Amino acid sequence: MTDSSAASSAAPATGAWPDGVRKVTFAPAHRDGVKALWEACGLVRPWNDPDKDIDRKLTDTQGRFWLLLSGETVVGSVMVGYDGHRGSIYYLAIDPACQGQGLGRHLMADCEAFLFDLGCPKVNLMVRRGNEKVVGFYEDQGFSEDQAMVLGKRLIPDI
Repeated sequence: MTDSSAASSAAPATGAWPDGVRKVTFAPAHRDGVKALWEACGLVRPWNDPDKDIDRKLTDTQGRFWLLLSGETVVGSVMVGYDGHRGSIYYLAIDPACQGQGLGRHLMADCEAFLFDLGCPKVNLMVRRGNEKVVGFYEDQGFSEDQAMVLGKRLIPDI
């Protein structure tokens, strides 16, 4: 996956990254760090193999899979995509030790700018029930609950 939109260390749409933090596009060397981040943030579930999720995202030629690195340590991630109708954001994660520094807000602003530039009129994302802290984060970013129900059907089992 290539990122033709901006240099990998580009400042977020909302301002500069904190010292020592830079945004990069996912590379294979980051895989273990991404999985450790997702584990630390409680995003991994038995029915979703993180390696398969990463591999599937790498087939997406239009979307982006961005990471935040502090030195060489993965401290943030996000997957963003656009299907021509709606944008989607998955796996937004900030290392618990780095939360509260604006990194998540910066990544969201970059995602929204990327989608806007593609002509995307609306972004959808999902939050697991009971994750009120994350719901509050997204509400602070201007998101609100839609009057829609998310239905799912697994076509390819991960396990």
